[in-house]
Amino acid sequence: MAFNSNKSEYSVQTTRTSLTSILKSYQPTEREKAKNAVINRVRFEMPKQKGLLHAVKEAEESQNYAAMDEFVAFLTENSLHDHEFLNIFHDALSLCNQLTPKYTPLVEALLALSWNKRSTEVVKAYSEFCINILVAHNNYLSFAVRKLISLWIPNEPNKDTSLNNEISNELEVIHQLLEKILNAIPMAFDAILDAIESLFPYYKRSSYISYIHNLLKLLEYKPIFTEYIIQLLMEKLAILDVNAPRHEIEDLESDDDNEESEGGEIYNEVIPRQEKAKKEHQSMNHPIAQTLDISMLAVFNFLKKRSSSESSEKETLSDALKFLQILIKAFDAVILPIHNTHHVQFLVFYYCSLKQTLSQVFLASLWNKVTNPNCPALIRQASVGYLSSFLARSAFIHVNIIKLYLKEMCDWCQQYIKGSQLSRSNVSLKSNLVFYSVCQAIFYVIAFRSRDLTVDKKSILFLQSLQLTALVTSTYNPLRVCLPAVATAFAGVTRAYQLAYCHAILERNARRKLATIYANDTATPEEILDTFFPFDPYLLKISGQRISSIYLQYQASDAEECSSHSSTPESINISDRKRDNSEMLGDHDIDDFLPDDKRHKLIATKINQPRDLS
Repeated sequence: MAFNSNKSEYSVQTTRTSLTSILKSYQPTEREKAKNAVINRVRFEMPKQKGLLHAVKEAEESQNYAAMDEFVAFLTENSLHDHEFLNIFHDALSLCNQLTPKYTPLVEALLALSWNKRSTEVVKAYSEFCINILVAHNNYLSFAVRKLISLWIPNEPNKDTSLNNEISNELEVIHQLLEKILNAIPMAFDAILDAIESLFPYYKRSSYISYIHNLLKLLEYKPIFTEYIIQLLMEKLAILDVNAPRHEIEDLESDDDNEESEGGEIYNEVIPRQEKAKKEHQSMNHPIAQTLDISMLAVFNFLKKRSSSESSEKETLSDALKFLQILIKAFDAVILPIHNTHHVQFLVFYYCSLKQTLSQVFLASLWNKVTNPNCPALIRQASVGYLSSFLARSAFIHVNIIKLYLKEMCDWCQQYIKGSQLSRSNVSLKSNLVFYSVCQAIFYVIAFRSRDLTVDKKSILFLQSLQLTALVTSTYNPLRVCLPAVATAFAGVTRAYQLAYCHAILERNARRKLATIYANDTATPEEILDTFFPFDPYLLKISGQRISSIYLQYQASDAEECSSHSSTPESINISDRKRDNSEMLGDHDIDDFLPDDKRHKLIATKINQPRDLS
């Protein structure tokens, strides 16, 4: 293109190309040369008389694609004003049927234009063209959908770090267009699924949060994506979770607390207490934990909004149960087999708190896995951990449900003992992993919920009916493989209410362990259940506010406190909660269901004790 400074008009000059005919198509190499030549020129304005209509006409009548390549370069290299945008898309709309796959560069250039931040007229013009071109030629569907989904990711690096869960107007128009595409083109479903997964941002990018907000927005108007997106979200949040280990979060938060305490009164003078508390509840020192925190809050808000959006109670319960099945399916596929997640599993915990029936369905799902001999042993063990931790930590669950599963677990253990009397010689942990896991779950729930389970005489009679003495005195000796803190807390409860006397067994187990150690030159590996408590305290500050009101902290009963003075040295610590590590924890990892005064006392005892006795 040449610019004439003596005239107010611009003219387009094209180089002469070789003649084309029906027998000889336009060569791609020639088209590429023409395109590069156009890009290297300075372009100021596209003449109206030689715009889109002219380019398509030239290609149709004379198979000359040079004008089209010039126009594509013009769209790529120039920023259009709204009136230019409207003129071009008005012409494009009239040509939809003619824009076959040979016009792919032109159509893709049109679809790639920035449109969602423009005027209402521009948004409408783009949307009409997009719908019509995709209906007429579905080969452009994948490209168009990817362009729309990519607009979910903000260009500004820190634009989406706020706690606001609302979708901006710029994003709202994108969702409106996606909804129209899905309504008009059923096959767009697969294209959107592919785009959603392939465009998901890297977990360390700030756009991660914005993307999750948009995924949840998609579910509001197209619930057909629910099963796929819920599982995808669990996978992505699990990646954040495992990259923000509990010990790293605790270390960073404790360092922050130490810095504040060193400041003393000076710090309190600079920042008032209310502002200080507000600041603490709005940020995590661990950057990945901060991303996880805001993301979890977004999903919690979605779950809460979804549960309260139905009209009638019957419909609400029915829909809630269907959605819970989707959550459980994703939980089974993603969370249950994963080692060492600490927060993402609280999505199921929180949703179950919204209705009592949901808790029963989730617990039944876990128990079915535990009792299924065809299920892998590690999955059965993990299911036991989730079952016991859920029963212990959920403040919203009725005590009758706790009693029901205690009865189920005890009956199952009794049947296991009776059914394996012929092979009593094999009592190893590996061979009886599920049995020992269920035994520890019983001990853990009774110790943790002792206040609720000993509230009256009827409750104590129920505990007596569980035949706990027969369980702890069986040949399998389950107390020897339990986490020391669990065994000690359980022993305190059973002794206080005369349900079983476990301290003698604990002392005998300790003596046998010492004898084994001193009988060899080196200490032998301890047989302790490699277990973890999946619903341990929630560390994220912002989303944690949704959990605090439905979550139980441990409180020992008065009778247990009276009997705690006879605790054995085994109560010093517990094994690592990670399934892949059975080493002892440090002082700061002692299980939180030990009371504060007892915990400090036990820490002091541990410091003065030989390492190989721990």
